[in-house]
Amino acid sequence: MSVGGPDAITLRAIAREMGMTPNAIYGYFATRDDLATELIRDVSTDLADVLDASWARTKRSSPAGRIRAWANAFRAWSLENREGFRLVFGDPIPGYKAPEGGPAPDAIRRICLGLTGLAALAWPYAAPGADTGTFRWSDFDPLLCDEVRTAFPELPPAALALALRIRSRLHGLVTLEVYGHLQGVTPAPEKLFDADVADLLNTLRLGPQDS
Repeated sequence: MSVGGPDAITLRAIAREMGMTPNAIYGYFATRDDLATELIRDVSTDLADVLDASWARTKRSSPAGRIRAWANAFRAWSLENREGFRLVFGDPIPGYKAPEGGPAPDAIRRICLGLTGLAALAWPYAAPGADTGTFRWSDFDPLLCDEVRTAFPELPPAALALALRIRSRLHGLVTLEVYGHLQGVTPAPEKLFDADVADLLNTLRLGPQDS
């Protein structure tokens, strides 16, 4: 996959890379979709572990500091695991059919709750300027709503919308960088990312807090 991306996921290709015969690898995975599901689950769990660790390390930091640390952890992981990023967030695997509930429901739940945690930190500052009447819980996936309302019972649906908007901001420049679209544009993509995070913090009315 590191050479051909998600399109290269075949049992024969994986077997060849591992020095195994295709028949041998079929003893572990009955189909290519089973293999792809396992890869997606492993990658997603690794990312969730990294983000959870960042959250735990910064529990004494300011809201702005915790959001900045989470953002930096996400970018660092993405650049160190470009093919994993593409597998989870980018190119769909041709013909792949995910299992019911998705390939990595636990990891995705943890990541979503982490993003909602960021929104919860920002909400006391962002709420006065937010249009809290725009969103209803019915605007979001029921299972996600149940998770969020259990973990953050004080948050309104507008805060979940804020979490998704934070995600879109963090993914933007990281996606361009992972796919190489900033090459030839800037030799310092980290400065662009830092500036974008600073702008996000200002949008959330947190200001330039660094700790």
